[in-house]
Amino acid sequence: MPAEFPDFRLGSVLATSFTGTLSERQGTSVERIPTPQRLIDWLAIYGLAVDSCTTAQLELARELRESIHAAATAAATQAPLPASAVQVINDRSIQGRAAAILTPDGNRQWQLSSPSRVEDALGVIAADAIGIISGERDGKLALCASPTCRAAFFDTSQSRTRRWCDMNTCGNRQKKARFNANQRKNPEALPAIDGRHGSVD
Repeated sequence: MPAEFPDFRLGSVLATSFTGTLSERQGTSVERIPTPQRLIDWLAIYGLAVDSCTTAQLELARELRESIHAAATAAATQAPLPASAVQVINDRSIQGRAAAILTPDGNRQWQLSSPSRVEDALGVIAADAIGIISGERDGKLALCASPTCRAAFFDTSQSRTRRWCDMNTCGNRQKKARFNANQRKNPEALPAIDGRHGSVD
């Protein structure tokens, strides 16, 4: 039975994972939070469970998502940050009422207000975006090398040379496309099956 909505692409960095709820931005874009319930589902995965979500709150979330994407893209390409994107990120950060708390096992978790509001969760995401865009966090903003994706991601690899937002999606797709292009250009390099082709070097 096919899924009603596209799967989430989950990463380890909150802000850039949030921008990934709209993927394939330079191709046929895929909206992964098309309904308020899907936003609730996504937030819960990241420990930001909210009690409810309205259509207006979903629009606030999408506005924040696009603002983070615009600012992160500018930072990755060393362009000036768009003033309107900075304003939205700051507004969401200021309006959220969430507190960082320490769990008994020594991890940080977010405590949202009661009742838990979407605005509080968006405040946490905005604060995370501020941390990575400002250079406060250890890592480097980069853009996915996939021409149909171009998602901003936060590279925390030791070499800071990651090319893909996600190796399992964009990376594999590009590797497969390269392999197929090479096969078309050089069909005699195909593995010998019935003796008509030479063996692979």
